[in-house]
Amino acid sequence: MPILVFAEHHNGIFKKSTFEALSYAQDLAHASKSIVTAVVIGQVTSQLSSLGAYGANSVISVLGEGTDFFTTEAYSEIIAAEATKINANTLIISNTYCGKSIASRIAVKLKAGIISGVVELPKSDFSVKKTAFSNKASVMVRLKSDKKVFALVPNSYEVKTYDLSPSISESTSNVNAATIRTKSINISKVSGKIPLTEADIVVSGGRGMKGPENWGLIEELAQLLGAATACSKPVADMDWRPHEEHVGQTGITIKPTLYIAVGISGAIQHLAGVSSSKVICVINKDPEAPFFKAADYGIVGDAFEILPKLIERTKQLQA
Repeated sequence: MPILVFAEHHNGIFKKSTFEALSYAQDLAHASKSIVTAVVIGQVTSQLSSLGAYGANSVISVLGEGTDFFTTEAYSEIIAAEATKINANTLIISNTYCGKSIASRIAVKLKAGIISGVVELPKSDFSVKKTAFSNKASVMVRLKSDKKVFALVPNSYEVKTYDLSPSISESTSNVNAATIRTKSINISKVSGKIPLTEADIVVSGGRGMKGPENWGLIEELAQLLGAATACSKPVADMDWRPHEEHVGQTGITIKPTLYIAVGISGAIQHLAGVSSSKVICVINKDPEAPFFKAADYGIVGDAFEILPKLIERTKQLQA
């Protein structure tokens, strides 16, 4: 039976998490001898055929009522309808903000079992490893339902490439406008930044940076490394940095390849949002800072002495 993947995009460009979901689905399809269909909602600037390079055997482009901007009501209804049309028994969706808000709705509409926070392919009995307790633990969960929804954690699965030429088809949304109870009044978009959930490298600062006027060091290092910038909750609360950069239990959960924490003590609430990083490097002048216990690499010293040296050395290596 077909496997359906929700191909999420931002400003018309497909997200890295979409490529991960497609690669995950194609590996699952190979084991079960199925095919992978990607459903794209709304207009995109990326080529639909480009999804074949990441595992899509076919692509469905859905336009019409409810596709101009994201709403949980419209998107969940559209995806459930397309899954029913192609008789898909498995749906793969990224566990992003959008994915989290619609995955359970879709599962209810399809009468499917659902596992969120998935980090590995399912076993032969459809038991799947998922995150638990704010990424501090993992658990194996088995689905017994005929239809299944898997919400894949971003940056948890390797993006793979395939030599596929997917068939492209169009579909019209049958969403009833009266069912859409959410209305978009204004959309503020952040441009020119690497999205935190997409970043392979993140440079983050805490109260140890002493004030917003010192953030140029964080931004310069991040720019040199091709990294996103982040911050701890107190920094966002004091308006030193915008709240969209706040990572932690009450902020954004990330899983980059490298997380550099500067002047952050490492409270459990912050660790909950970054502990899944593959490599954590901590810079702090307090040798007893809790963050050092979770770090792969630690530098004890003054950030205002260490950051300029890191910046200079990075420039030398790049030259």
